[in-house]
Amino acid sequence: MKKVKFIYNPNAGDNYIIDKLDEVIEMHQKYGYTVVAARMDDHLTMEEALRDIKEGYHHILIAGGDGSVDILINYMMNHDVHLPIGILPMGTANDYAKYIGMPKDISKALEMMFTLPAMKMDLGKINEKYFINVASTGLLTDVSQKTHGELKNAIGKLAYYIKGIEQIPTFRKIPVKISSEEKSFEGDMYALLVFNGRTAGNLDLAYKSKANDGLLDVIFIKASLKEIVPLLGKLLRGDHLDDPVGLYYFQTKEITIETTDELIVSDIDGERGPDFPLHIRCIPQGIEVLGVNEAHL
Repeated sequence: MKKVKFIYNPNAGDNYIIDKLDEVIEMHQKYGYTVVAARMDDHLTMEEALRDIKEGYHHILIAGGDGSVDILINYMMNHDVHLPIGILPMGTANDYAKYIGMPKDISKALEMMFTLPAMKMDLGKINEKYFINVASTGLLTDVSQKTHGELKNAIGKLAYYIKGIEQIPTFRKIPVKISSEEKSFEGDMYALLVFNGRTAGNLDLAYKSKANDGLLDVIFIKASLKEIVPLLGKLLRGDHLDDPVGLYYFQTKEITIETTDELIVSDIDGERGPDFPLHIRCIPQGIEVLGVNEAHL
């Protein structure tokens, strides 16, 4: 039988995976795979879980959110591991899994992984770190970092909205210098998001994004306080962002962001990102993903 490394976090999301372990193993056996499981916790690192990964594995299956997938991707890229990955969406935020059309139902998700061909997908890279969905900075982009894990597990995405509302009184402009082949800007901004995927916080923002076009989608908010309220309304409604006042949307292969504000931080899929200056670029077809629903892209 072909071996599959299965990495799961029992505390991800609402602990859903714990009750589905037998289903995961049963489905793999049905298709001729044997499962080697690694339970991620404070005592088992990704490096330890993947110590034997070059010993004849067919693919890696991970159950978790975008942040967990990023940890896996960074290990693979830094250790020259070239195996397809399958993603079971189990975290509070599963934006990338939704982007590729992965259902929450375990059996349906695994069926897609076993029957659909693997697809080469782009990755993002911010300084020396890789990401699958979005790198961001500024207004509300560090909400996940500031939201306690127990609160996320208890009430899910509502925890992000609560923390976001708490931050509204602290909104401030951030001095930046942004450079790319397509657009340059020097002045004040509220927020910047660079997408390899399509959604953030379940909001469909980067609607032009394609899974393997070699481009990143940049959304840059430079609105004044007068403009920010109607602009946020458009974002929350999921309106297309063709040319609203105070916002730029463009695609690029790479972009550099500099700032003199020492308090601003970057975020990668809900986790703390690197310090400024930031150099963000696309890694074309950097990873192979199982179960991608091409019709969903």
